[in-house]
Amino acid sequence: MTTDLSFISKFCIISIKAKIELYNLINQAAEKIIHSRYTVAFSGAGISVASGIPPFRGEGGIWTKYDPQYFEYEYFLNHPDESWMLTRYVFYNPMVDAEPNEAHYALAELQRIGKLNSIITQNIDNLHQKAGCTNVIDFHGNLKYLVCLGCGKKYNSVDYYQSEKAPKCPDCGNYLKPDFIFFGEQIPDKIYLQSIREAQFSDLLLIIGTSGEVMPANLIPYTAKKSNAYVIEINTKPSNFTDNVTDLFLQGEADTILKEIQYLVVNRLSK
Repeated sequence: MTTDLSFISKFCIISIKAKIELYNLINQAAEKIIHSRYTVAFSGAGISVASGIPPFRGEGGIWTKYDPQYFEYEYFLNHPDESWMLTRYVFYNPMVDAEPNEAHYALAELQRIGKLNSIITQNIDNLHQKAGCTNVIDFHGNLKYLVCLGCGKKYNSVDYYQSEKAPKCPDCGNYLKPDFIFFGEQIPDKIYLQSIREAQFSDLLLIIGTSGEVMPANLIPYTAKKSNAYVIEINTKPSNFTDNVTDLFLQGEADTILKEIQYLVVNRLSK
């Protein structure tokens, strides 16, 4: 019995060509960042997958396993203990102890050298901040805090997230709600307007790990594009943005690609 090695040979050639093509795209992205005036990163769940946090959509996503109705604001008000227990299991358990990955650290380094001005993230996992990133806009809030529905006082969630029942405010006795957006809640005006202004002021937008399905967050890349920003997208597969606003599409894992981009930018600026 003989083995036809032609398929293996063709596969290897295709693989090498794909790697060369990706490197060329990474090189282009690095050059764009180096010469940009104001760069903004727009991140989604895909950037945190390498940290062990599952995405919300797609295969293995959170919404394929749990009904989103249990994470509606009205459900929390009417069934606080049930909502809290599920929220704790789905969000706090995998996210509280999660650590940043190479993608988060790459963005932090780009900020440190002055080549990334701000980050707008749809994520609630606090990993950008853990990596040392600054000027981070938490578009959907942050699980680091709980906010009292009565007096509005904020508390560190680490002190409460292991509670078996929905925690209550020590001061006024009202329920403490995770300080991130539930279905049915509005994005705070301050956060929304700040995000839009960042997009409008940018001349380079990095889209990282987001499908572009969530409103109104998905308006941010369109806003940047309308203001003539150059748009670089890093995703494992094409998104709703790819054919509409993206100028340069890099297909692959965010941690690998951003680490390479950061290395090229730092290396070239140091010469």
